[in-house]
Amino acid sequence: MSNKKGFYGWRLIALAVFIIALATGAASHGLGVFFVALEKQFGWSRTVLSGAFALARLEGTVVGPLEGFLTDRFGSRRMVLFGYILLGLGFFIFSLSAGIYSFYIGFMVIAVGQGFGGFLPMIAAVNNWFIRRRSIAIALAGMGVYLGGVFVPALAVGINLISWRSMAVFIGIVFLILAYPITRLIKNKPEDYGELPDGDDHRIEEGTSASNNNERVIISIETDFTAKQAMKTPAFWFITFSHGLTAMVVGALQVHTIPMLHDAGLSLELAGTVVAIYTFLAMGSRVLGGYFGDRVQKPWLIFGFSMIQAVGVIAAIFIHDLFSALLFACLFGMGWGGRGALFTALRGDYFGRKAFATIFGLSAFFLSGTSVVAPLFAGFMFDTFGNYDIALFVFALINIFGATLVLLAKKPVLERYNAGVDPVNSI
Repeated sequence: MSNKKGFYGWRLIALAVFIIALATGAASHGLGVFFVALEKQFGWSRTVLSGAFALARLEGTVVGPLEGFLTDRFGSRRMVLFGYILLGLGFFIFSLSAGIYSFYIGFMVIAVGQGFGGFLPMIAAVNNWFIRRRSIAIALAGMGVYLGGVFVPALAVGINLISWRSMAVFIGIVFLILAYPITRLIKNKPEDYGELPDGDDHRIEEGTSASNNNERVIISIETDFTAKQAMKTPAFWFITFSHGLTAMVVGALQVHTIPMLHDAGLSLELAGTVVAIYTFLAMGSRVLGGYFGDRVQKPWLIFGFSMIQAVGVIAAIFIHDLFSALLFACLFGMGWGGRGALFTALRGDYFGRKAFATIFGLSAFFLSGTSVVAPLFAGFMFDTFGNYDIALFVFALINIFGATLVLLAKKPVLERYNAGVDPVNSI
């Protein structure tokens, strides 16, 4: 029967935005604010502090496949509960930092907690609830990654008022208090609650049989790959490498954009404004990509957005004033935001729902690895040549190559890889 309260999937999207925003706001965007206080108190170098970011990105490489497997095995509700508890404990450990080792331990617990309780489990849940509207649903749910930055000003005020240690304890308490009640609102998949993906109606008229033509069945049907089956397909590897190579430049520019703009003569305030502009545009482009992703072929749409991003990277080479910086921001923001959600939705379209998180987590080996290497490469090229020009040119070429790879990712046919095993119980 139809749910009189309306389709739960849309409420899940709103919940996903909040859960992801809170996790990324405190554990990703917000930790940069803590760095200033740590630098003042302990006198640690920027290299030492930045090393924590590299370790956090490695978390996705090492733990990502495990996060995905456990999400498919135990469900998003339990994963977010565990992740939020880890986040709370991580901030308590972080508040007790007295040296670099305790700081790194606290930071890593926070990073693992964010991985277990943030983006991947909530996107996996959204993927379960949508098929025909998957692209726009994932695009909207992933807005939490950007909206997490909203918490940063409040975090900065709190650190100034009550100290960074007290603020870390406060954040830890918030996560522990919210962990249980907020996860009770998560429903892992529609079939467990008598619903179907997209809110489709699955009703059989009284007195009819399954073979009767009067049976009213409105449901989207898709096939589910196991992780092993998915990894045997060329599509898995084309999507993985395409996503990783086009995301590579994003990881580098998130670290180096402000110093790059400052080198071009912009004040720190203007440089920060440019970053805010391309982040805002990325949010809008994400929704735009999600909308069209449900209406046109996703690989070609990803290719288009990725090429816009590549042109933005090339434009960064020629930044010399505010106007050229804004041109870079517009191009880069539009390309970056548009392609991200589409890569995620494409995996759902190609490989189904049951092992989605495991399949996505396995891709993290390469995806997170590029995010570690790219900023280091950009920094090395700047130290060697005194500018980012060569690094940006290389990134643009890599971006174009990655954009092309997705066009080779053809939807696989399950029968060719069917081994007759359960998609959750087999990695």
